[in-house]
Amino acid sequence: MTDPITIKRFTGQDPELLHYLPDLARLRIEVFRDFPYLYDGSYEYEEKYLRTYTQSPESVIVLVLDGEKVVGATTGIPMEHETEEFQKPFVEHGYDPKKIFYCGESVLLKDYRGRGIYPKFFEEREGHARSLGRFDWSCFCCVQRPENHPRRPADYVPLDRIWSKFGYTKHPELSTTYTWKDLDEEIESPKPMVFWLKPLKENI
Repeated sequence: MTDPITIKRFTGQDPELLHYLPDLARLRIEVFRDFPYLYDGSYEYEEKYLRTYTQSPESVIVLVLDGEKVVGATTGIPMEHETEEFQKPFVEHGYDPKKIFYCGESVLLKDYRGRGIYPKFFEEREGHARSLGRFDWSCFCCVQRPENHPRRPADYVPLDRIWSKFGYTKHPELSTTYTWKDLDEEIESPKPMVFWLKPLKENI
């Protein structure tokens, strides 16, 4: 018998979430090893990264569970609780970080893809942001890799069309860099990131 797939939404300060954090860290490391992130992750970094979410009462962490196994997750947090490098391009272009909800990563093991879970990630994060009642925008960012990147799989298809379908628009002017170590790197290096935006209110 296969355990049922369940989706649970937590806020960052939900004490029940702490039980799942080690599994969430492992999941992030496993999924982000694939292109385009090629992330050579460490638990030390993951602990620091996830602490940002557990310290924010308005963050959201949505877990996909197969029984008790964490097989997918997505996160979101008010932009004002994110790092300066993520806030900077918005400030420079006249946005108020207090009005932006940042959708972090969405990670899902390959065996669970194609089951309609990915759209739920956006519904859950945007629903949480709207419930807080003070955000004009939902956003996320993605890494920019060159077309001729040596590790780019031949069958790789960017998710741009799906993100557009979900109501997001790419904003090349809203760009930043984030630093991590690729699988084939000796040390960390900055990676270019670009943001996508979706209005959460009409007439913005």
